[in-house]
Amino acid sequence: MGKQLVRMKAVVYTLSPFQQKVMSGLWKDIPGKIHHKVSENWHSAVLLLAPLVGTYSYVQHYQEKEKLAHRY
Repeated sequence: MGKQLVRMKAVVYTLSPFQQKVMSGLWKDIPGKIHHKVSENWHSAVLLLAPLVGTYSYVQHYQEKEKLAHRY
């Protein structure tokens, strides 16, 4: 059971100049695109953000209550 040489070919994938222009266009006007998505799907955004904001505010309140607990 000797070692056998295996020929390997290096393959390099690159984007064509046209594809590079398309890729840069994906990142243009990101705030506008986000605003458009949120304004179309505002109910989904509310359902996503409400639990996050509620949890964050609960944790902040709990931590503040713990800080003050040793005073009494």
